[in-house]
Amino acid sequence: MTVTIRPRRDDDLSALGSVLVEQQSASGYPHRDPLPMPGADFVARSGTLATWTADLDGDPVGHIAILPVLDPASSREPELAHLWMTGHGLPAERLAEIGVYFTATHVRGTGVGGALMRTALAELATRDLAPCLDVIPDHAAIDIYRRTGWREVGTTRPSWLSEAAPDVIAMILPRS
Repeated sequence: MTVTIRPRRDDDLSALGSVLVEQQSASGYPHRDPLPMPGADFVARSGTLATWTADLDGDPVGHIAILPVLDPASSREPELAHLWMTGHGLPAERLAEIGVYFTATHVRGTGVGGALMRTALAELATRDLAPCLDVIPDHAAIDIYRRTGWREVGTTRPSWLSEAAPDVIAMILPRS
């Protein structure tokens, strides 16, 4: 098994969309109403700062992106931006969101997700941007985030959240 983390290419989108849909029943991610279909539309976000694909022996099996955090006055989700800014004590332009982060069910527990996260965090450090993310409290990843130093800075209910889902937890990774 050879996993490579590389910049996402346009020709990855179809396979990543399939991976997103495949893993959704097990992870509950994304908690969107309605679920974005096709999944490739959810993966290919405009305005991303950087994106990566986890490639296993030539097949895309995971994805992560870093996205700008917009000032609350212009953000689609001003409360998330406000929580992250307050948590880090920094303006929006000094922050970036980790998002569109998922792995295929069959590679869970193999380190693929961790490799994607390390790649994104290294890029944020290079850009001198403070990391932020949001997570659903019943998602298994929250325990991993807590164990790896992410800190909760509040909860909110974004407009995209499905009605049945609990509020999201805004988290930051304090910079060392």
